[in-house]
Amino acid sequence: MNRAFSPFVKSLFVAMLAVSGAASASAPAPAAKADPAKGATLYAEGDNARGIAACVSCHGAKGASTITINPKLGGQGEAYIYKQLVAFTEPSRAGTVMTAFAKALTDEEKKNIAAYLATEPNKAGAAKNKDTIELGKKIYRGGIAENRVPACASCHGPAGAGMPAAYPRVGGQHQDYTVATLKAFKADTRKTSAEMHAIAYRMSDKEIEAVADYMAGLK
Repeated sequence: MNRAFSPFVKSLFVAMLAVSGAASASAPAPAAKADPAKGATLYAEGDNARGIAACVSCHGAKGASTITINPKLGGQGEAYIYKQLVAFTEPSRAGTVMTAFAKALTDEEKKNIAAYLATEPNKAGAAKNKDTIELGKKIYRGGIAENRVPACASCHGPAGAGMPAAYPRVGGQHQDYTVATLKAFKADTRKTSAEMHAIAYRMSDKEIEAVADYMAGLK
């Protein structure tokens, strides 16, 4: 009995090995893990050969921008930074100064830069306008019920730390950058979040400026 079936069993075994090998060959390779060290080098030095300027020139050492219209990036969520670098190459954020730089970066480089910035500390800021601090606090913590504006804290957290994969860190961010961002959402010139467009659209410029100033002082 065993001898009679041995050729069949042998053939079946060989066939199974062939199928297994083909499946293994067609399986995608695991994604490479982001390299913060490579991201740090590209952030600090850029790549002149490809026309990629050093990120540090606009966003400051360790992502601590001193130019108030350019966002602080240190301590921002890795997934969020990567998502925005990709968005700069798409219609949702195309046409900005960042578009050319983002398009020059490979997907791996985008991930490396995002991983690096996530390791750096968030640089604290401060509220500057004492006349609007209470209005800003009210909006951030309680929203504007009559205009169906939710509390910013419900997504970005009580201290503005955000939710890394979904919502950005806003605590300590420059007032000028936050105001410009909210107004871009309001005008629908920044199209990365339909939710933020709807929220900003229901806010006055005074309310936007007040909450942006309050967020700058969150720690």
